Amino acid sequence: MSLSPVRRRAAVVGTGAIVSGSHLPALRAHADRVELVAAVDVDQGRLDAFRELAGEGVAGYTSMGDMLDAVRPDLVLIGTPPALHRDQTVAALKAGAWVLCEKPLCLSLAEYDEIAAAEEVSGAYASVVFQHRYGSGAEHARALITSGELGAPLVAHCQTTWHRDAAYYAVPWRGRWATEGGGPTMGHGIHQYDLLLHLLGEWEEVRAMAARLVHDTESEDVSTALVRFTNGALATVVNSVLSPDEVSRIRIDCADATVELTHLYGHTNDNWVYTPAPHVSSDRTAAWRAPASDVPSSHTAQLGTLLDAYDSGTRPPGSGRDARATLEFAAALYKAAFTGSPVRAGEIGPGDPFHAAMHGDHPDWAPKERA
Repeated sequence: MSLSPVRRRAAVVGTGAIVSGSHLPALRAHADRVELVAAVDVDQGRLDAFRELAGEGVAGYTSMGDMLDAVRPDLVLIGTPPALHRDQTVAALKAGAWVLCEKPLCLSLAEYDEIAAAEEVSGAYASVVFQHRYGSGAEHARALITSGELGAPLVAHCQTTWHRDAAYYAVPWRGRWATEGGGPTMGHGIHQYDLLLHLLGEWEEVRAMAARLVHDTESEDVSTALVRFTNGALATVVNSVLSPDEVSRIRIDCADATVELTHLYGHTNDNWVYTPAPHVSSDRTAAWRAPASDVPSSHTAQLGTLLDAYDSGTRPPGSGRDARATLEFAAALYKAAFTGSPVRAGEIGPGDPFHAAMHGDHPDWAPKERA
């Protein structure tokens, strides 16, 4: 007789739109494997509204520490503003819980290293929500590219061109280094270039520019980068919140095919297009067809892989070196943009100002003291 999988006990920290609209449906989709037992929010009214939505049996707390002491959850899902992520992730790890935290996992490489140290002591793991890596379309594309089926990757373009107005930046924590960690490089385009890194592997060198063209923010509202990958491929990366015609796009030209993903906030199999080079036979392209199942990119898909890792006792995707590499790319983009010099992978370490903060204390970009 087969044994049923262990049902994990989960808590959410923060009960705003991302938790109620994405994490809660993901938990419900995996209800046979995970049970939501607690929610935390400093706003009692918002907490009460979420508990009514989540259903009976979800205990409410206005203190994360009180929740961890009373509930001792297996898994903590964090959907609070970015400045809180590091401390909340470390607290959950110290309590023995695995973590799935909204992006960015933290505001700097120095903060990430604190999380990694907490992982080492606790034996638990912290993953960052990069849901565009997941789903059948992304898995299929990565398998084709990494296996060499499409030929060597040569040229790539990664585009996050979105639009955010002044009302969006009126929220006090947005657009400030201390509370958001950066502009669209950290808060918007990070999903697409994380997927690009997932598809193409390790990057080697970044050259970049950034600007404040429209919004009155501390951080940038647009950035661009040129990237050289270890496999030799060259890529452009654009992160913008100034674009009325919004789109998210990745295009990778390989020796034998172009693979292109075009969507906005999530993708299915239909969003992926493969165009063979003229010399490629139709027999070979049969393997490129979309997989039989169509699993959208989503929190649901990522939570499923995390639960698989929990059940097997292995490090989950989106944690460890994976998560750090994407954060290091962000830091390198900022350093390259603000200093005007190329940045190589691995060069930003303790003692480098861009290790401590994404603005790197650059005189034109670091926060100014308010009178």
